[in-house]
Amino acid sequence: MSFIDYYKVLEIDKSATEADIKKAYRKLARKYHPDVNPNDESAKTKFQGINEAHEVLSDPEKRKKYDKYGKDWKHADEFEKQKQYQQQNQGQYTNQGYSGNFGGQDYSDFFESMFGGMGGGGRQRSASSFKGQDYSAELRLNLLDILVSQKQTLTVNGKSIRLTIPAGVENGQTIKIKSHGGEGMNGGPKGDLYISFIIENNTAFKREGNNLYLQQEVDLITAVLGGDLMVNTLTGKVKMTVKPETQNGTKVKLKGKGMPVYKSEGEFGDLIVTYNVKIPTNLTEKQKELFREIAKS
Repeated sequence: MSFIDYYKVLEIDKSATEADIKKAYRKLARKYHPDVNPNDESAKTKFQGINEAHEVLSDPEKRKKYDKYGKDWKHADEFEKQKQYQQQNQGQYTNQGYSGNFGGQDYSDFFESMFGGMGGGGRQRSASSFKGQDYSAELRLNLLDILVSQKQTLTVNGKSIRLTIPAGVENGQTIKIKSHGGEGMNGGPKGDLYISFIIENNTAFKREGNNLYLQQEVDLITAVLGGDLMVNTLTGKVKMTVKPETQNGTKVKLKGKGMPVYKSEGEFGDLIVTYNVKIPTNLTEKQKELFREIAKS
């Protein structure tokens, strides 16, 4: 995996304080947010890089490892263990050119040269292999986008990845795309890609799992005498029959009119409709008299 300078990504110096990092992140995140730059793939890529840089540099422990080991910071603990092993066995061989920056070598190169073979005629050891870095990304969709499975192409770290988004994915759900992360070290496997979904609901429906909930207004006459009512669903209008003397707050279930069940082809949740009986206002005197007659009876 090529080296990414997180300080340059956030446009800050290595001496930046936590407050500087936070300020820079907020400024750049607002500038490159996908909502501000719709259909701009370069902005999406930039936004993902900004999030990645912030995730590392805002965490003191991760930042310390990154400053010391660069692109191999996720393997810092393994490096330290191997260094301890080396120090305990210094009498067996001498590492030439060792200095504070390992003789100018890249840490992964140093790791391979230091532990891939024993110098000074010593016995050979095989280099340790490590899984590549896992990547993470966010994907924003509208509720109507996940009524059917669809294919999308994402750009993560400059690479285009085509994936199928199953219908009914939940808000906040994370899925793993195996072997689409960073390259492994010393023959190790690639990392994975984790995609978190943000499902924005800009409809009149409330979602709870696979079920949808809808508040439906019913006029007083229909509630008292009964009648037909056209009700919206996510896939179009349906006709409902309101029973006579329907009470305010009555709930009616429309089976199979909810969200598609995740990875269960042909299965759907239900739509729960709650009737809100509307009391008429601005009645004429004649209309009021009719209600008085009803009251007397």
